[in-house]
Amino acid sequence: MSKCQRCGKETNCTIMSMFNTQILCLDCKEKEEKHPEYKKAQKAELKHVKREDYNYKGIGKPNNL
Repeated sequence: MSKCQRCGKETNCTIMSMFNTQILCLDCKEKEEKHPEYKKAQKAELKHVKREDYNYKGIGKPNNL
Protein backbone atom coordinates (compact mmCIF):
# COMPACT_ATOMS: atom_id res chain seq x y z
CA MET A 1 0.00 0.00 0.00
CA SER A 2 1.24 3.51 -0.74
CA LYS A 3 0.23 7.05 0.21
CA CYS A 4 -1.13 9.76 -2.03
CA GLN A 5 1.48 12.52 -2.20
CA ARG A 6 -1.22 15.17 -2.36
CA CYS A 7 -3.70 14.21 0.38
CA GLY A 8 -1.70 11.59 2.31
CA LYS A 9 -4.45 8.93 2.11
CA GLU A 10 -3.39 5.26 2.04
CA THR A 11 -4.27 3.68 -1.31
CA ASN A 12 -3.69 0.57 -3.40
CA CYS A 13 -4.17 2.35 -6.71
CA THR A 14 -2.16 5.40 -7.82
CA ILE A 15 -1.57 7.51 -10.92
CA MET A 16 0.81 10.38 -11.64
CA SER A 17 -0.43 13.95 -11.66
CA MET A 18 -0.69 15.74 -14.99
CA PHE A 19 0.53 18.97 -13.33
CA ASN A 20 3.70 17.69 -11.64
CA THR A 21 5.40 14.47 -10.56
CA GLN A 22 3.20 13.72 -7.53
CA ILE A 23 1.75 10.21 -7.23
CA LEU A 24 -1.98 10.56 -6.57
CA CYS A 25 -4.87 8.50 -5.28
CA LEU A 26 -7.81 8.23 -7.66
CA ASP A 27 -9.86 10.76 -5.65
CA CYS A 28 -7.17 13.43 -6.07
CA LYS A 29 -6.77 12.54 -9.76
CA GLU A 30 -10.53 12.98 -10.25
CA LYS A 31 -10.37 16.44 -8.63
CA GLU A 32 -7.36 17.32 -10.78
CA GLU A 33 -9.18 16.34 -13.99
CA LYS A 34 -11.88 18.92 -13.19
CA HIS A 35 -9.35 21.77 -12.88
CA PRO A 36 -9.66 24.44 -15.62
CA GLU A 37 -5.94 24.11 -16.52
CA TYR A 38 -6.02 20.31 -16.86
CA LYS A 39 -6.26 20.28 -20.67
CA LYS A 40 -3.33 22.73 -20.85
CA ALA A 41 -1.27 20.36 -18.66
CA GLN A 42 -2.25 17.38 -20.85
CA LYS A 43 -1.19 19.15 -24.05
CA ALA A 44 2.14 20.22 -22.54
CA GLU A 45 2.90 16.69 -21.33
CA LEU A 46 2.04 15.16 -24.71
CA LYS A 47 4.29 17.69 -26.47
CA HIS A 48 7.25 16.64 -24.28
CA VAL A 49 6.58 12.90 -24.68
CA LYS A 50 6.51 13.29 -28.47
CA ARG A 51 9.99 14.86 -28.17
CA GLU A 52 11.02 11.83 -26.06
CA ASP A 53 11.46 14.10 -23.02
CA TYR A 54 10.38 11.56 -20.42
CA ASN A 55 11.77 13.61 -17.50
CA TYR A 56 9.27 16.45 -17.95
CA LYS A 57 8.32 17.90 -14.54
CA GLY A 58 4.92 19.31 -15.56
CA ILE A 59 3.53 22.83 -15.65
CA GLY A 60 3.36 23.00 -11.84
CA LYS A 61 0.50 22.40 -9.45
CA PRO A 62 -2.05 25.20 -9.24
CA ASN A 63 -2.54 26.58 -5.73
CA ASN A 64 -6.18 25.49 -5.54
CA LEU A 65 -5.52 21.73 -5.86
